[in-house]
Amino acid sequence: MNLAKRLEAARHGEEVPGATAAPAAPAAVPPVEGLAPIETMPAAAGAGAAPAPKAAAAGAVPPPQPGRRAVQAPSGAPNDALSKLKDKAAAELYDRLGARLNDPGMSEEKLHALVRAELNHVVEEAKIPLTGEERQRLIRNVQDDVLGLGPLQRFLDDPTVTEVMVNGPDHIYIEQGGKLRRAESRFDSEDHLRRVIDRIVTKVGRRIDESSPLVDARLMDGSRVNAVIPPLAFNGSSLTIRKFAKDPFKVGDLIEFGSLTPEMAELLRACVEARLNIIVSGGTGTGKTTLLNVLSSFIPEGERIVTIEDAVELQLQQEHIVRLESRPPNIEGKGEVAIRDLVRNSLRMRPDRIVVGEVRGGESLDMLQAMNTGHDGSLSTVHANSPRDAIARLETLVLMAGMELPLRAIREQIASAVDVIVQLSRLRDGTRRVTAVSEVHGMEGQTVTMQDVFLFDFSAGVDSNGRFLGKPLPTGVRPRFAERFAEMGINISPRVFGDPEGWRPYR
Repeated sequence: MNLAKRLEAARHGEEVPGATAAPAAPAAVPPVEGLAPIETMPAAAGAGAAPAPKAAAAGAVPPPQPGRRAVQAPSGAPNDALSKLKDKAAAELYDRLGARLNDPGMSEEKLHALVRAELNHVVEEAKIPLTGEERQRLIRNVQDDVLGLGPLQRFLDDPTVTEVMVNGPDHIYIEQGGKLRRAESRFDSEDHLRRVIDRIVTKVGRRIDESSPLVDARLMDGSRVNAVIPPLAFNGSSLTIRKFAKDPFKVGDLIEFGSLTPEMAELLRACVEARLNIIVSGGTGTGKTTLLNVLSSFIPEGERIVTIEDAVELQLQQEHIVRLESRPPNIEGKGEVAIRDLVRNSLRMRPDRIVVGEVRGGESLDMLQAMNTGHDGSLSTVHANSPRDAIARLETLVLMAGMELPLRAIREQIASAVDVIVQLSRLRDGTRRVTAVSEVHGMEGQTVTMQDVFLFDFSAGVDSNGRFLGKPLPTGVRPRFAERFAEMGINISPRVFGDPEGWRPYR
């Protein structure tokens, strides 16, 4: 029978020759001991019978049973819902408060209280069931987005975190205890990260955009900020925040941390009071600014101090202070005020002390000239890995001033101006230590001569945790500037220079 006749016969219900009969109903599966018998599906369901359930596909989530909690498939739906709720709450909060968020007459405490109260109302009106933990997290996240720096705010509030590094919206790293680790937090998007960067830089009068895609800025507490955005930052905007303690570290704190010894602290205090010119040398992240703060705290009250920085970071506690900050060029490329301009101007401000946050260019020549022309007791920092490297670094920076000076003249300027170099190092155990205090002695031929007063004892080894057991020890050399202490009536313990005799407390 051809295909047309087969179809016609099937349409009239006739038997089609050669057609395969319907399969018989399968026999019941015999019960297995310990398991309930499996019911077989009938061959044909009668009228009104419930449809047979479909076989569950592999990996499908079974339907909920009465009295049993449904198993939820793993997905990002709850997080997505909470994120949408956060965005909605933030939008409603802006609608409710409006310009009051930027009211300069409202204190931070009142503003935070107002935002928290309004957020509670917004969440209650949403009528979305949330656990107590989810509610608190939602309010904290929205508050951080509206008033703070989003997902970074909790790290800035954590005193154990010393640095925050953002490599695009999905990668946030923090430094705790001198060690780096990746944080679980992330930004919602690149736009979210850019809003946080804009919020930081606009508060200090800086700008960042495609025409000026990198910026140095600071937070209100003085923490240092560096931001780079595309097209320079290929993988998304980069943000680095180096935190400074809200309560500035004092000399006792550095002694407790093991960065200094009591004898070394006594020597450095005497050097500042004797108006010696001091350069703090060290690599990135070794604590140069922190030590410069401590040294500045030794300056006696009643002296006029002028500080000069790229971004204000120093936290001096004296009363008579003039703070100067450099300014980058505007969008037209004009209006720049460099560190060198500020150093020159400071000489006409009748300073007793000039403190330069860091010399990194031609301003080093002006700084050395100030030290050599009656402005004793000046302080500054420089990037270098050893006291000898600091001298070479200063030579290079002076050459960057554009003055064609012979190398011997530059070295004579350095040997005459700089009295002490304090070297800081970040050891492999994560600690920051003063590894050398060196006196700049003078010139011998073409070489600047130096002698170490303190050196770190690396021979003491490390403990079971990998922490260095050594400390800075006196070399036994009595520096020439000790004579200046005697002339100015500054008493110092013999033990500072390694004298085995007993020592008396300083002053």
